[in-house]
Order: sequence, then C-alpha cells, then structure tokens
Amino acid sequence: MFQVASLPLNTPGLPIGLSLSHPLGDSPTMTRLLVAACLAAVLAVAWPCRCHEAAEHAAALPRSLSTSSRWIVDERGRRVKLACVNWPSHLEPVLAEGLGHRPLGAIAAGVAAMGFNCVRLTWPTFLATDDSYASLTVAESLRRLNLTGALAGVGANNPGVADLSLVDALGAVVRALGASGVMVILDNHVSRPGWCCRANDGNGFFGDADFDPEVWIDGLAKMAAMFAGADNVVGMSIRNELRGPRQNTDDWYRYMQRGAEAVHAANPRVLVILSGLNNDNDLSFLNQRPVHLSFYHKVAFEVHWYSFSDPHQWTGGNANRVCARVAASVARRTLYLLDRGWPVFLSEFGVDNRGGNAADNRYWGCVAAAAAGLDLDWALWALQGSYYLREGVAGHDEAYGVLDHAWLRARNGTALRRLRALQRPFRGPGLAEAPPYQVLFHPATGLCVVRRRPPALPLDLALPEQPLELGPCNETEAWEYNREHRLVLRDTWLRLCLRADGAGRPARWLLASDSKLHVAVEVRPSSSRSEMLCLDVGADGRSIVTNRCRCLSGGGSGCDPESQWFKLVSSTRKVVANNSTLAQLLLSMLKYLEVLLLSLF
Repeated sequence: MFQVASLPLNTPGLPIGLSLSHPLGDSPTMTRLLVAACLAAVLAVAWPCRCHEAAEHAAALPRSLSTSSRWIVDERGRRVKLACVNWPSHLEPVLAEGLGHRPLGAIAAGVAAMGFNCVRLTWPTFLATDDSYASLTVAESLRRLNLTGALAGVGANNPGVADLSLVDALGAVVRALGASGVMVILDNHVSRPGWCCRANDGNGFFGDADFDPEVWIDGLAKMAAMFAGADNVVGMSIRNELRGPRQNTDDWYRYMQRGAEAVHAANPRVLVILSGLNNDNDLSFLNQRPVHLSFYHKVAFEVHWYSFSDPHQWTGGNANRVCARVAASVARRTLYLLDRGWPVFLSEFGVDNRGGNAADNRYWGCVAAAAAGLDLDWALWALQGSYYLREGVAGHDEAYGVLDHAWLRARNGTALRRLRALQRPFRGPGLAEAPPYQVLFHPATGLCVVRRRPPALPLDLALPEQPLELGPCNETEAWEYNREHRLVLRDTWLRLCLRADGAGRPARWLLASDSKLHVAVEVRPSSSRSEMLCLDVGADGRSIVTNRCRCLSGGGSGCDPESQWFKLVSSTRKVVANNSTLAQLLLSMLKYLEVLLLSLF
C-alpha cells in the first residue's frame, strides 16, 4: 500500500510535506515496470478534473423552518444552517441602525455579499404595544432625540424612509433583506427602547418596571401576526437576555411557554426560539424539567457566549485550561441540549474587531473551534459600525461591528474572512454527500488544512513532496482520524497518511492539552528524551509545520497557543476531487512514453 510520509518530525519548523513510498522500491527498472503496467490504464482513464468551484450558489429562501432532532431544517427536511449577523433596531430611535450612512438596499445586499444568510433583527415590545412609539414617523423619532444629523443622512441615503412610521420602516428593512435573499429572525430585545443589558434597567425579567408579561405576550402576538406574510421572516426569538434579581424558573416556564404559544398561534410558520436565564447563559434547568408546548418541531433554544460571559477568565491562566474549563461550562449550561435533540442557536458571540482586546483575542479560537466542531447555528454581534444614539452618545462607535464607523467597508477584513468556514454547514439532514470524514480546521484563521498542488513530475517519476497548507475549507479532502490515532487521507488513490519519518512508522497523532486542540506527536530526538511536537502555522502564515508544543501546561496568560490549535471537525459534505498525485503521475507517464517513442523512431 502506498503511504504518505511527513518530513522528519524531529526537525521543528519544517513544512509538513507528503511524499510517496511504495513496496516496489525506487530503482529505475521498477519505475519502468510500473510505467508499462499502467500505460493501458493511462490511455483508458479520462483526464481528471483539476478545478473546483469554491463558491456555492445561494439556496432559495425556505418557506418555513422546523426542527429535526438538533437540526434546523426547511420544508423538504434539508438542513438550513443559520449564519446570521445581528442588526439592532431596538435603541431609542427604534430604527435599524445605519440608514443615515447607506441606502437600505445596499446594506441588505452587503449582508448577503459577506456570506450571511440571515439577520437577527432586534425590536422593542413598545413598538407593537405603545401608540406613543407605533404612531411616530422616523423623522419625528429622530427629531425628538435631537438627532438632526442622522435625520439628514436618512433623507439623503433613503428618500421616503423618514416619512414612514417606525413599524413600516421595520417592514421596509425586512423586505430589503428578503430582496437580497436574507432570512430574518425577529428578536424581542427589550421592552422600552434603549441599550441592553443591565440587571436593573427595568427590562430584565417578568414583573420589572418595563416588563409587564401580559403586555409582552400581546406584543409578541402582534408582531408575529404583522409579519406573518413576510416569507423571509423564518423565526422569532421571544426575549433577549433575561436577567436581574427577579429571575426564577417558575416564572420562566409560566411566561416563556405562554409567549411561545402566542407566537405560534399568530404565525405557525416561524421557528420559535427561547432564551434562558442569566443573560442567555443558563438553560441547565431544562435538564430536569422540559418545556411543554402544544406544538412540535418548531422550537429551538439560544445561548450567548462572549469573553466577558466568563469575567476575568481569559486574561489570566493557561489558555488551554481556560478554553477547556469555559467550553465545558457552556456545554453543561446550554449546549448539552444538542444531545437531547434540541437545536441550540448561538445567537450572540463576537469580538472587538480593532484587535487590541486580549481577552477577546484569546477567546476567539476557543469559541470558533466549538462552533465548528458542533456545527452550530449562530448570529454574530454585530453588523453596525456605529449607532444613531447609544447610552446618550450620538454616533457611538461599535468596536464589535463588522462594518466600520461609516458603514462603508469591513472594520477588520481578517476577522470577516475567518467566518467563512462557519457560514457553511459541515453536516446535517440532506447533506450526506460523502461518508463521514474529518476536516482539520484552524480556528484562529478560519481555514483548513489542504494539500498544495505539486509541480510537474520529472521523467524518472520521483514523486515530489506535497506540502500541507492552510486553504478554504471547501477545498479540503477527507481526513480520517482512526483508532490507532493516525491521520489518513481516506479517499486518495494512494491512501496517503501522515507519518513520522524519524520513527520509521506511522505516527500516533494525539489530541493533546486540556483544550484537545493540539494535534501532537511524540518524538525522540537522538540521544535525548522524547518531546511533543505540534502542528503549527509557518512564518508565512500559510504553510503547515511542526514546532515544539506551546502552553500544554503552565505558561500563564503570556503564553499564546492559538496558531497550534486545530479542531478535527466531522463533515459529510462533498470533498474536492484532488487527484493531483495521480494526475501528475499519469502526466509524467505520458511524457515518458512520448520520449520513448521518439527514441524508437
């Protein structure tokens, strides 16, 4: 059997290259015999395709969403992965942010162009229940807040919107997103319009000053009915971040179940999404007491996960231990529901896109690895680069925003690109395009391990090494991590595997460290004790190399292991047809045959 071997793993920092060995040996005689034996096959086999279409065509909007065990599916039962971005419309102006900077249609088209198929569009209860808001026009709302600059911008960029009522303006946003093929989840973010979320802001829990549960249920029913005819409104998240000293599970069950029933009665087409306690961080109580609703296959749960969801964790201690501890805590509190057959929507997560937040930078690799490994549905916080008004500050900048302050371009192109792999589903109903395999996902970059195409083979058929590098995850091949802890390219003609040449036999690749994100091999350099080497990213930011493992234990907060973090992600999606080794072999055989024939004549 042909195998793939890496460069010697006791040489840290060298690229991981794939080279062929075979039982016939390397003599010229054996090579010619191999050529002769293969010529008939060369002439009979069609030339392999060496291209791959990286971009997937956007699917048509589903008519409705429902659930199949832990998955969200369309009317055909095929997985729909929610890859959303949050777009607030719940602050004091009660208007979707950004309309003073860009035309509405351009913003909606930009959302789709960035790869998001969904927007979590926030709204306040009082928009549906309080005439003092519902009767306001956009112009009146902005004037009463003395936001004359924002009003002028709305007039210049979105003529006609200023004269719409606030409810109609929300409808215009929904329609614009639908025209760009973007789904909408209407998120009841607060009751009284304003910034969220403090424990004592009156919006936290049932019975708080601005949170009358009867008014809330009425608002949910009205909003659900109002958008029942909007085909791209596929879900309603019925309350954001319950919190504060009044929290208790009895009221949670009493009112959340009633709210869910009200939404379903008004619009049975939409998915109903329920949040937990403690700012959407705790659904552990469902482990003992499930929800009881009159409808089925239309319910999902949501969770939020930020670096500050676990205060002070990410700025101290070993990153592998912090990641393991925090991820286990999130699993115990919320993500365990996936194993119980419930979809869990990561409806808020994100980082400071300016790049200087140490806690966010350390947290990102961990949350991205979890999102990929579990293939979660998600909504990034947030789209907006700035606000009309936030916490009394006009034009407040949003450091977590995908867009810059002026809404013209990406605030951080690198941060946006690393989302691409997460926007594409890895598996789920209707996506059984290949037998299950593993993807080597690099969460810090959002890329996956792929093979670099080799150059043309020389006439002596000495097969070149095939270095591994980071590339788009939809260009990966099918890796297999077997019981012997070996990494094998499963579907290749030559059954390639990653091998430690220094040891002379296939390597045992271990998922080392508490985080289980280091792909490591134990080697024994000459005349010294063994050490662990880990897959890493080279200095060029692209090539895959081996280096001594960092931060397996100890190291404190100053140790950064994230370039060495790789997540083995299960997938059943179609893999790229990478027959480059076979193609190069056949090409060289043909060249050899041409030279041989010319020498004879």
